[in-house]
Amino acid sequence: MCGQCVLSATGMACPMNCAKEMRNGPCGGVRANGHCEVKPEMRCVWVEAIEGTKRIAPDHLDHPTTLLPAIDQRKRGSSSWIHVIHGSPDPALQPPVGERITPEAQQGPLERACRSGRFVITVEVAPPDSADPQTLLAKAAPFKGLVDAINITDGAGGNCHMSSVAASAILAAHGFTPVYQVACRDRNRIAIQGDILGASALGVQNILCLTGDDVSQGDHPQAKPVFDLDAVSLLHIARGMCDRGEYASGRKLQTPPDLFIGATANPFVPPFGDRIANLEKKVAAGARFIQTQFCFDLAMLDDFMRRVRERQLHERAHIIVGVGTLSSAKALSWMANHVPGVHVPPALLARIAAAADQKAEAKQICIETIQALASIEGVAGVHVMGHKNEDVLAEIIAECGLRRQTRLHSV
Repeated sequence: MCGQCVLSATGMACPMNCAKEMRNGPCGGVRANGHCEVKPEMRCVWVEAIEGTKRIAPDHLDHPTTLLPAIDQRKRGSSSWIHVIHGSPDPALQPPVGERITPEAQQGPLERACRSGRFVITVEVAPPDSADPQTLLAKAAPFKGLVDAINITDGAGGNCHMSSVAASAILAAHGFTPVYQVACRDRNRIAIQGDILGASALGVQNILCLTGDDVSQGDHPQAKPVFDLDAVSLLHIARGMCDRGEYASGRKLQTPPDLFIGATANPFVPPFGDRIANLEKKVAAGARFIQTQFCFDLAMLDDFMRRVRERQLHERAHIIVGVGTLSSAKALSWMANHVPGVHVPPALLARIAAAADQKAEAKQICIETIQALASIEGVAGVHVMGHKNEDVLAEIIAECGLRRQTRLHSV
């Protein structure tokens, strides 16, 4: 037992049964049948939690304000009732109080672009398996002057590469605008806070907070996952460092970081209708921009954005939709079947499979998707992804015709 029971806030489903021990779920890797990313034989704990909450308190999901903090490891193995008897405070986090607005002159290029209302384009680059910074710079070179920022992944898929913080610092030093991805899988809250300070000191101005893929999906399945935090508690801590100038412990920082803080969302996996509540939690915890999983299904994205607009979340955070391309229908089908969290409609697969040049057809679909997304109210931009496809991604961005399009709305 964790000693910090939150069953009343989780529909009587214990989050300690989550393979990632998430206190604010679900993650973005829920399988199409509602089962766990890590343990496919088990239903997602957070799918059960949401179903239980609907039975117990149907109105709760309409106002998801309870942000549950990370586990206090000192209380593991103790009874939650002891802490109730002793009058310990409720474990729910409070949303950050206000926001320390960075003066426009000090805002990074990505934040300025988002706030301007212009259609934003970011791209994802995986750090290399190399100690030579030139290898990384060569991967980033096609995007120089073409995108608003370059996301640097943090052990995506549970695989080992150059560290995200180092790669982000290298790009910043060479005139790029990196988004430092921070996954909770490999480091505890002490190490993560130190990395955030270090990244800021080295010129990094944007971070993306993720829970992270499990180690079982990667090339070191024998490694021990940490998951001391989840994305929501990490967001809350990062905003506290920026806004209040404090560590999670409450100790004051001499010079707080100035960071544009983001999070992720996945509208394309269960529990579909309730994904919006998880997004709202992340915005309440401090996310100022959101990047989604691959969008291959415009109808699902359109429905998700309708819910976003109903709750006016697009007025509180910039929604950047993930798009991408692969070289063939076979490669895309493999990703849909083996990468938890990716949804690809059969009709799209059939269109690529029927093409004489599958790579060109996949590229064209990506361009069409970007152009369609630009017309959806509340979409602030796109995040372009494609493993080992940097040259094609640069072509897509150049050819989509939206690089400098101005939007009517800005946050």
